[in-house]
Amino acid sequence: MNRPPNQSPDHAPTRPTEHPPGQVPGRLPDRPRAALGIDAQASGHPAGILDAAERAELRGMDRLVVAETAYDPFLQLARAADRTSTIELATGIAVAFARTPMTLAYQAWGLHAASGGRAVIGLGSQVKPHVEKRFGMPWDRPAARMREYVHAVRAIWHSWQTGERLRFRGDFYTHTVMTPVFSPDPVPSGPPRILLAGVGPLMTRTAGAVADGFLSHPFTSVAYLTEQVLPGLTEARADAEAQGAAWTDRPFEITANVLTATGRTEEELNANLAAVRERLAFYASTPAYRPVLARHGWEDLQEQLHHLSVRGRWQEMAALVDDEVLDAFAVTGPVDEVAREIHRRYAGLVTRISVSLPEDADPGLGLDVLAAVRALDRPRGRP
Repeated sequence: MNRPPNQSPDHAPTRPTEHPPGQVPGRLPDRPRAALGIDAQASGHPAGILDAAERAELRGMDRLVVAETAYDPFLQLARAADRTSTIELATGIAVAFARTPMTLAYQAWGLHAASGGRAVIGLGSQVKPHVEKRFGMPWDRPAARMREYVHAVRAIWHSWQTGERLRFRGDFYTHTVMTPVFSPDPVPSGPPRILLAGVGPLMTRTAGAVADGFLSHPFTSVAYLTEQVLPGLTEARADAEAQGAAWTDRPFEITANVLTATGRTEEELNANLAAVRERLAFYASTPAYRPVLARHGWEDLQEQLHHLSVRGRWQEMAALVDDEVLDAFAVTGPVDEVAREIHRRYAGLVTRISVSLPEDADPGLGLDVLAAVRALDRPRGRP
């Protein structure tokens, strides 16, 4: 069992945890719900990142999130830092296991310093074939590896921030050399927050145990989030708080990444609906996401879609995603209707909202939806 020095292992089983209606997991029952954080997504394409960052900040978004797909999110967010002044800049996600903890620590620290302390580091594990065959990096026991990875990154940052000697030894990673010439300057605001993405129970509990927040996958229904994710997540966070873990003095974030199809015209809406069905079919064909479908009794759908995917019959897959499946995993309709439904589903359940649009959708639609969610979430009597 890997763990940081002098930290006891966590073998507690996952068990259901009841929360009063409207209570955000991890918050005390008598605290009023805080306003939802609003996170805009950008593709990270070099040709559009500067405009995307400027628009998100001008529209009052709290955070700009860039995923690691075809471009390095740290590089593009560092460029965005020079064109913005207030919006937080987040990876959502960066592939942790594609980098050593030291490599990730340098990239994240550089972004944090360049942006004046506005970086938020969202990490994910990716799947085994990509880590091993695309990045050429090791993959084993991903939840245990991720737990140690986060501790290693924090140990490196602590050395840079305080000047203390770096002494990290774990089962997967060892970092014990850090000389002044290789140590970045401290950041006045302190180290960045680390958020972890997950779907299954082991990675979910890891997020609660060691991270500053949790990023839900777009292929997550409200029922699965409520019944299968939040109980283990909240319990692991409570255990970390009870142990006095240093990072638990910061509020824990839970972000809903909502798969969304909307449009200003019927034609645009229909095109985005078709794209969302295709994306859902792709997710549902993946064996790792079978438990999410199982919660709704749709295991047969996963088998059908997987059978088609391994034969490359992609065009046939979207037709199997009927309206019931679509409604469980996505929010669809005109902008105002989508905003109302997102707020109805997630206000009080999570602390932050992000919308995931089809790849070819107009990014302005996402900003419109998020602005409408913010207007709905504004407490009564406040401007």
